Amino acid sequence: MEVKARAPGKIILAGEHAVVHGSTAVAAAIDLYTYVTLRLLPLQSGENDDKLTLQLKDMALEFSWSMARLKELMNYTNIPCPSTPSSCSSQSLKSIAVLVEEQNIPEAKIWLSSGISTFLWLYAHIIGFKPATVVVTSELPYGSGLGSSAALSVALSAVLLAASNAVSLDETRDGWSVPDKTSFDLLNRWAFEGEKIIHGKPSGIDNTVSTYGNMIKFRSGELTRLQSNIPLRMLITNTRVGRNTKALVAGVSERALRHPEAMASVFNAVDSISKELAAIIQSDEKGESSSIAEKEEKIEELIEMNQGLLQSMGVSHASIETVLRTTLKYKLASKLTGAGGGGCVLTLLPTHVSGKMVDKVVEELESNGLQCFTASIGGSGVQICAREPN
Repeated sequence: MEVKARAPGKIILAGEHAVVHGSTAVAAAIDLYTYVTLRLLPLQSGENDDKLTLQLKDMALEFSWSMARLKELMNYTNIPCPSTPSSCSSQSLKSIAVLVEEQNIPEAKIWLSSGISTFLWLYAHIIGFKPATVVVTSELPYGSGLGSSAALSVALSAVLLAASNAVSLDETRDGWSVPDKTSFDLLNRWAFEGEKIIHGKPSGIDNTVSTYGNMIKFRSGELTRLQSNIPLRMLITNTRVGRNTKALVAGVSERALRHPEAMASVFNAVDSISKELAAIIQSDEKGESSSIAEKEEKIEELIEMNQGLLQSMGVSHASIETVLRTTLKYKLASKLTGAGGGGCVLTLLPTHVSGKMVDKVVEELESNGLQCFTASIGGSGVQICAREPN
């Protein structure tokens, strides 16, 4: 049996950093995906012949474990229970760390360890100890703030649950099926457990957006799913500059301690921007193109204001400023997305902007060594394609 799933990345449209201080944030799915394919294999003559193989196609890396070794270290007495998500204990994490270390991951790719740990834990607890090959490919740049780890956790959970017959599928379009509501919820809970292995204490924003798609509003731990009624297209520019999210968050908190009143005003302003943006996106007027243009103009202004407030928090970067200056020449509004200090920058592409102009902007940005994508905002969440062998 072969099962394939895809899960989208995400962007923060408004509210990053301020959300840590009680403000509202808005996040959305983008139509750039991580794909995971699972091929369950027939049992061989003995456990040492039966293997679990993980192929990371984009990096030309392959990892393999014998069933005997997995059973030895991962407590074979546990029976898989796909319908009941559970957390990875510290003891299990230590055992998995040994399995990962044995793979001799190249030093330059050692950051993959947490994702591989998530894979092993989800596999053992949803599928059990069955030989298989799992192939991962992604359209998302890693570690750039576009939710690549959550997309991996969601897509992995989807293929494993589908192979365990633990999900029910609704409509099918272009070969991809959408899980029903109960299955969505189960998938999201498993993906959140996977995210905990990677990030320790994730907010749940990334996996929720990747699972359900569209958009969410988030404040003080409460997630509200939004329905977008306006098509939005973004240019996403990857500065290729790595950043330390924890240090950037700490820096904003320290600035808030030094300037409590001023920073409280900044956070309140961001809260207002996020709420207004959510209201515009959800408004369901069946307008003419003029009303869409008016909404886009308002969104552009909100993007510019949000970026100015992020700069006042101290989380911009020279690479981000390069993108801002370049897009401003073409009268396009941009803001950083995620932690800042590098990472990715969003640029709204209003409906009146021609493809020729977008090509010019991309050419100029890429001449500075930056990486560009165009993406539609607020699209589908996780989807599954299952087929029997020929």
